[in-house]
Amino acid sequence: MQKTVYFIEGDGIGKEVWAAARPVLTAAIEKAYGKERSLEFEELLAGEKAFNETGEYLPQDTLTALQNAELAIKGPLMTPVGKGFRSLNVTMRQTLDLYACIRPIRYYDGIVSPVKRPDLVDMVVFRENTEDVYAGIEFESGSDEAKRLIAFFRDELGVTVDPTAGVGLKPITPNGSKRLVRKALEFAVAQGKPSVTLVHKGNIMKYTEGGFRQWGYDVASEEFAGQTTTEDAPAEGKVVVKDRIADAMFQEALIRPEQYSVLATTNLNGDYLSDALAAQVGGLGLAPGVNMSDKLAFFEATHGTAPTIAGKDMANPGSLILSGAMMLEHIGWTEAADSIHAAVSKAISEKTVTCDLASQMEGAKTIGCKAFGELVGSLL
Repeated sequence: MQKTVYFIEGDGIGKEVWAAARPVLTAAIEKAYGKERSLEFEELLAGEKAFNETGEYLPQDTLTALQNAELAIKGPLMTPVGKGFRSLNVTMRQTLDLYACIRPIRYYDGIVSPVKRPDLVDMVVFRENTEDVYAGIEFESGSDEAKRLIAFFRDELGVTVDPTAGVGLKPITPNGSKRLVRKALEFAVAQGKPSVTLVHKGNIMKYTEGGFRQWGYDVASEEFAGQTTTEDAPAEGKVVVKDRIADAMFQEALIRPEQYSVLATTNLNGDYLSDALAAQVGGLGLAPGVNMSDKLAFFEATHGTAPTIAGKDMANPGSLILSGAMMLEHIGWTEAADSIHAAVSKAISEKTVTCDLASQMEGAKTIGCKAFGELVGSLL
């Protein structure tokens, strides 16, 4: 059995972490299945490498290949802050309709954490990926567009907005919300998870964030009535669907993480939460993720390009290695995935890690990006 996987190296440390991660995936598959199964990797161009070779940051050939793909994996891609083009990651997610950003967060023994019980953190965040601020429309303070919109609010809707304000809109739709929650519920039911928590700011933004909450409950009651229940009517063997206001959920994630299993949330809230949870269990260097449509699963490192350490063999390839393990789980190659998780866990417990983790551990041995990949491969 052979699967084709398209890959994008990424910018900054992307080339290094991919070079460290790819052999781990190949070795894990070979150990688990011999020559019976394999991945065929085909490179696609995006980011700086694409621009240098084609003059475009996101060539149409790349998008065309991904539109017909089942599996892909990528390193981080750079995005200018405050100027230039909008995020390539966001562009791909919207163009390919990768509406679900899924990030499992778990603790590995030996990680030094800022919280007392990081071992209780075991959550999967389902973050809506195409709406909210990712589909945000904004106009600069003092621009003609902002002035016209503010005047419309005043004259047509009777709403007062400071005339000097920069103005933004964030769309959240019933369809976008429901399909995200549906995917979270499907996962919870299939994996025997105890709960799905809808995270929102619906106490303030009642028709966007509050709409997400209500549409989530609607999906549960209309499509999963036999498999779900609510907090006020718990039933053994059913997934409990509950909701939490975003700021309260941040506190809960710190003091009662064991009470939460699957989180389904709007885009911006999910961005904060997934990173905050990752910080409790080692940081983004160990945080895997996938962006999914109904057809394509696009796995990626969740950290940035880290240009200050690019080319210095200092990066942690753990995020991309674990994203690869997540990909293997997705296609049902669980034996290979389990061996990767076990190998990463062993490397961490032995305190032989990259500098980002070593700086938090007493008595750790610091090794480079390439060496960490080789170590994980040897422990499979």
